[in-house]
Amino acid sequence: MEKEKLQINVTPGMGPAEVILREGKAPELPPVLKPVNINIKGTLGAVAEYLAKRVNTGEFEQKECHILVNRECMAIDLVVNEKDPYKIGNISGKLEIHPKFDEFGINSTRVWSPTDLGMFIKMNRACFEDRNTNMQLVSTLLNFTATVNNKIDRAIQENGSRTDNFSQIVNSNLPASFMVYLPILKGYPPVSIDVETIAKIDGKNVMFVLISPGAAEIVELTRNDAIDKELEKIRNIAPEIAIIEV
Repeated sequence: MEKEKLQINVTPGMGPAEVILREGKAPELPPVLKPVNINIKGTLGAVAEYLAKRVNTGEFEQKECHILVNRECMAIDLVVNEKDPYKIGNISGKLEIHPKFDEFGINSTRVWSPTDLGMFIKMNRACFEDRNTNMQLVSTLLNFTATVNNKIDRAIQENGSRTDNFSQIVNSNLPASFMVYLPILKGYPPVSIDVETIAKIDGKNVMFVLISPGAAEIVELTRNDAIDKELEKIRNIAPEIAIIEV
């Protein structure tokens, strides 16, 4: 093995010096990683809360941020450092339907059989202000009876035009509506709402969907009021951030 020469220059006038030679491979420096982008999802007040603690701290400039408001989705989304792919972040706040309201399938496409609806209502007695009303409704559903009357009228006019009229009537022992007491939106107290039973007929089988215009109205009014209050907070905290309705 060929020996390598090593020359060391010492500053004139300098006293004794010690030289330490180490053999082997120098440790590798850790790789430079991309900063972790902020991605926070929370309740509707998340954006205002984040801004209250971060604005004017140097983490972002207000004019390099924007807020998107989607009332149909009941959401407020904040994007910070929108022009910097390494520092861009998203904070989302959303108002959500309460899981218990969702379980009932009110104002949705869910279809109930009388037996399934009866068993469900029986297990959710706490959602009824009156125990006797609950028990009576359960009994009616578990012993559901209905008759379906179909009527077809055909008429032929003198000019050859033909008209077919079809009507279908369901007669049952199920009440047209019932009252429940449950929360509609997360973070809001329970309310009493009137729930209507709408029959859907498939041959001889009668199924039901549940609708509540009152619940739909509560969601509409509460959603807009809650979003407007959050936007007012945001404007007071960070007035230079653009707020865009989508």
